[in-house]
Amino acid sequence: MKIVEFDDAGKRIGEVDVDPIVKTDAEWRAALSPEEYRVTRTAGTECSFTGALYGHHEDGIYRCICCGTALFDSGAKFESGTGWPSFFQPLAKENITEKTDFAYGMRRVENECARCGAHLGHVFPDGPRPTGMRYCMNSAALRFVPRAK
Repeated sequence: MKIVEFDDAGKRIGEVDVDPIVKTDAEWRAALSPEEYRVTRTAGTECSFTGALYGHHEDGIYRCICCGTALFDSGAKFESGTGWPSFFQPLAKENITEKTDFAYGMRRVENECARCGAHLGHVFPDGPRPTGMRYCMNSAALRFVPRAK
């Protein structure tokens, strides 16, 4: 599979061929906190306004908590008022997959990490310019890395 690699300064390194990351349920449970496991491996949602990265405003890169794939840049983060970290675009579309989610009697677009299949959150067409999109992510699915100088 192809993903786009980024260094911790947010510089695009380029497309790389990588193997998908596949672990047993026991391996995921051992590697993640109970909340990280619930959100990323069972498509859970953290309570709004409770995630560690909701009001987070440092400069850096947000990576997948499960595999480290670069997902979002802090420059694309905005306050959506929803209670979850929100971004108007991913670092690279190749690093996120989209699935139709019909849970709770509605149609939504779920986002997963392309490399390990971790549930990240959902994307909605009500974000700010320039994309008009709101990638509404769970803090428990992300690991923040301060921007390298």
